Amino acid sequence: MSRRAAGLALLFAGPLLAAGVALASAKSLTKPAPAPRGPDPQLAADLAQLAPQRPGHPDLFVLGFAGDGSEQVFRNEVHYLRDLAAQRLDAEGRVILLANHVEPPPVRALPEANAHTLRQALDGIAARMDPDEDLLLAYFTTHGTEQHELLLRREGRRDRLLTPGELRAALDDAGIRHRVLVISACYSGGFAKALRGPDTLLLMAAHRERTSFGCGNDSVATFFGRAWLVEGLNATTDFDAAFVQATAAIEARELAEGLEPSRPQINRGARIGERLAAWRAGFEPGPALPYPFAFEATAGENTKAAVLTPLRPPADKTPKP
Repeated sequence: MSRRAAGLALLFAGPLLAAGVALASAKSLTKPAPAPRGPDPQLAADLAQLAPQRPGHPDLFVLGFAGDGSEQVFRNEVHYLRDLAAQRLDAEGRVILLANHVEPPPVRALPEANAHTLRQALDGIAARMDPDEDLLLAYFTTHGTEQHELLLRREGRRDRLLTPGELRAALDDAGIRHRVLVISACYSGGFAKALRGPDTLLLMAAHRERTSFGCGNDSVATFFGRAWLVEGLNATTDFDAAFVQATAAIEARELAEGLEPSRPQINRGARIGERLAAWRAGFEPGPALPYPFAFEATAGENTKAAVLTPLRPPADKTPKP
């Protein structure tokens, strides 16, 4: 698997990998740019349309965040998350999506996924929630760095990074208490220290020192997205049980394809289980929802690791030798 070597990219290879991709030193990327002055108007409109909280009924609010706009696989997953949450998880009207994909007209692009819109989205969701009753499911899907940061990539902009500390601060500042946080990215186990807490269920696609698999425009879902989001949540509405099922499926697939195990990680807060049980008891799940993108045969899928290469060198930083 990849190891950073003097700021130069190494190639991922394996007997069943369709292609390798280069891993850039995180030092060649900049941290998120200063926040824009005002709120994103499109996101503000989406937040204004959120369904209100139902008193006495634990509600699930959902945030999907697709960080890398250069690969449709991440967009696919958050669009499916929206439909699954509405039709199966009793969250219709309570879903906000952010994505860095630039869509051709007349397709309506989603609000941009960056540090500023993340805060705006969390604040807007929190304003509709009862902090004692309701829960947030936040699903982040993008590339990850060995320094445990998430890639924010959008056409026409420089690459940016979102750190675990910035994500934790945005959640805390919004005042959202009950959290299910899903980080589908390489090295995502490195988010555990910053994000864990007694009221949080934290699911991560890989160990802090391992890559995850399934990125690329010739893939329709990441390994973790397919196993947890599509297959797991169509079998059960228990996020924890879906993770156990997904981990077994991912391990079997990686073994069959000769890949170094990604070792998905979970951190269960002491109090979050009771709140999740109350939410599940309050609704009847909808039927399983087919994934709208056709899966290829496992052996033929692109299984390259979800690592990153910057679109262009930042003007103010030079990679160190």
